[in-house]
Amino acid sequence: MKLFDLTGKVAVVTGGNGGIGLGMAKGLGQAGAAVVIAGRNAEKNAAAVAELGKLDIRAVAVEHQATEEASAKALVSATTQMLGRLDILVNNAGINIRKQPQDYTLSEWNEVMTTNLTSAFMGCQAAYPAMLKTGGGKIINTGSMMSIFGASFTTPYAASKGGIVQMTRALATAWAKDNIQVNAILPGWIDTDLTRRARKDVAGLHDRVLARTPAGRWGTAEDHAGIAVFLASAASDFVTGTAIPVDGGYSVQG
Repeated sequence: MKLFDLTGKVAVVTGGNGGIGLGMAKGLGQAGAAVVIAGRNAEKNAAAVAELGKLDIRAVAVEHQATEEASAKALVSATTQMLGRLDILVNNAGINIRKQPQDYTLSEWNEVMTTNLTSAFMGCQAAYPAMLKTGGGKIINTGSMMSIFGASFTTPYAASKGGIVQMTRALATAWAKDNIQVNAILPGWIDTDLTRRARKDVAGLHDRVLARTPAGRWGTAEDHAGIAVFLASAASDFVTGTAIPVDGGYSVQG
């Protein structure tokens, strides 16, 4: 279906070398986009590119330090030099540090906020001129269900992801005139390296998640492929400023 066809488009996915980011990269590539995997680990980047290649997806890797403004600009420059344009930006780089709020250091707070929120803003700023040149673009920011409700062990993470939602709304209103749609996804409990560590750190988490999730399972990285294609394609040209849960119904339970 042409509405979802991304042939000829170029997508950058930060944190795209694993987990949810790689799941979205697969969806975008299978819909026809060329994909730039941006991450700080060159070995993981190369493995992700190889995995995409097995799916006949055109993919390249760029080493990227999400917390550095110069790296955001260099990423966009490398993308346009290698692939000629930039149409889709997925801001997916993120970390979490799990502690009770009184136990965080300011350094830890700043690390989470910079990696999760400030990096996304820098990526959007860097991508904006390139998207203007192509007549528009799509930005997908990875938020979290922690922007909907709280957990005692995620204070800076929740703050950063709440910020993602509000930043998404502000950018959507600012750049609608430029034909740039900006949306967020809010992953629920997804089976990734980050949440596997959470299951070790938080007693009973696995069973509580299953009990509350109507779908009856943890999500997978591949569960994000479809939403990425929708938000990156012409199918969502009149959708902007939204924050869409991808959580198997977890967030709608009382």
